[in-house]
Amino acid sequence: MTEKKKHESSLASGFVATTAKAQANQKALAALLATVRAQEARIREGGGAKAVEAQHGKGRLTARERLKLLLDENSEFLELGLWAAHEMYTEYGGAPGAGVVTGIGRVSGRLCMIIANDATVKAGAFFPMTAKKVLRAQTIALENRIPTLYLVDSSGVFLPLQEDVFPDTDDFGRVFRNNAVMSSMGIPQITAILGMCVAGGAYLPVMTDTVLMTEGSGLFLAGPSLVQAAIGQKTDAEDLGGAEMHAAISGTVDFKEPNDEACIARLRSLVDKMGEPRGPERFARIPFDARRDKPHYPAEDLYSLLDPAPGASNLYDMREVIARIADKSEFDEYKEEFGRTLICGYARIGGHAVGIVANQKINQMQSVAMGPMAGAKKIEVGGVIYTEGAQKAARFIMDCNQNIIPLIFLHDVNGFMVGKDAEWSGIIRAGAKMVSAVSTSVVPKITVIIGGSFGAGHYAMCGKAYDPRFLFAWPTARYAVMSGASAANTLAEVRARQMERGGKKLSAEEMKSLHDEIKNAYDAQADPRYGAARLWIDALIDPAKTRNVLIEALEVCALNPEVARFNPGVLQT
Repeated sequence: MTEKKKHESSLASGFVATTAKAQANQKALAALLATVRAQEARIREGGGAKAVEAQHGKGRLTARERLKLLLDENSEFLELGLWAAHEMYTEYGGAPGAGVVTGIGRVSGRLCMIIANDATVKAGAFFPMTAKKVLRAQTIALENRIPTLYLVDSSGVFLPLQEDVFPDTDDFGRVFRNNAVMSSMGIPQITAILGMCVAGGAYLPVMTDTVLMTEGSGLFLAGPSLVQAAIGQKTDAEDLGGAEMHAAISGTVDFKEPNDEACIARLRSLVDKMGEPRGPERFARIPFDARRDKPHYPAEDLYSLLDPAPGASNLYDMREVIARIADKSEFDEYKEEFGRTLICGYARIGGHAVGIVANQKINQMQSVAMGPMAGAKKIEVGGVIYTEGAQKAARFIMDCNQNIIPLIFLHDVNGFMVGKDAEWSGIIRAGAKMVSAVSTSVVPKITVIIGGSFGAGHYAMCGKAYDPRFLFAWPTARYAVMSGASAANTLAEVRARQMERGGKKLSAEEMKSLHDEIKNAYDAQADPRYGAARLWIDALIDPAKTRNVLIEALEVCALNPEVARFNPGVLQT
């Protein structure tokens, strides 16, 4: 019997990390990463040394000290929303990390979503972005059926901003609604009360499956002062809502523990007893060996690929990125010769089968298909979506849904092509088909913004509005309706005309100053840290860790084996 020949699909890399350009890119990105890491270290300090000292003075640990006890030793914690509220609420002294730590980690061997109030930041009060960060964590838990652990230590709503925290569908009250929905779906939820749990926030632990509480903590709808003001009753916090009362009299808590360490040990023990997720895994996965199946090329090469300066012209082969995140650098490219500014194809990442949709950043020579120039060659600009690419991607996305294959989107997109030729080719129709395929896709979707993510291209490549399970970004990402340079050219001209109609003609120097002012403002808002502060991005990731982050995200997605029936609806043809 002859041995079956294995199909060879390994990508060949032509990238040379020692060129002057690559080394300049690496140096610039190293400087940017150093800045980002220093900022992240400051965010992780929470309310600062004095607030930490005050927390310790109460006999309590900080949120991150609790996390260290909770998580399995030597396991990774995929922190989400670290940048939330960055440079916001400055009039109140700021709210680093929005006063809550969220992320995915292993507890007693199980992947869990963890939501931990940081009491060093305004006593763990809920700012508007705090509520949104908790809701985003719950949404990820809902979509992926992740057991969720709450470490509660919060004074409740931040009252000066109550109108922005309290009433709407994406505000504080939605947290409790999600508690009930998650429970109804069989998603385990356990709460440890490790400090104050006051007012509306008191509902959160009691809406979950199991409640633990430490001595010295408080759980009440209204604290002693408010009770006295409301009904004239005098009581102390312990009698009103302490652990002893709730364990022995109200019966509200299931486990009373003497301190943080004992409570977290109990929590780990409870997670250890959880049953396995329901149903078999539906997504194709094969056994994976981290050493045998690693990519053929070093991930550190990715530091040299892009110039991180705003507006830099980055022309590179996106296959170089795929070659450094795919198992064995293997990639089965779909319709390779057609619509070449979009790359589509199949790979495995950590043993998980995936479909990849990626923007190609190298300019392409393409044959003109119709009109008087039919048969001639034209240049298609890298990073731009043309009609053929949109058609290809739409079909590929539908194929992945038909075959239950999760999708990875790698962004470096300027947008859709414009102009007479594009309109004649049906760019709007093709773009609508791609957006529709992304919108109705039912398999897990994960988005990574590598470079630019502008305009409708952001939508078509599964931007935040299109429900990716996770949205990550490199520090090199840029995220806006258009680039700073394009916006400045357009808006400066508009403003200059407005001034001219008012009788003032701008000099060349004034025009340049206006242009630079607009460009700088746009570049600042397009910075991924700005987007991450507003939770448009789940996490900024080190480019060299992209593969590891994707493996963990895919493992999380696989916890939910349920996939709805794919019904793409009416498509433009």
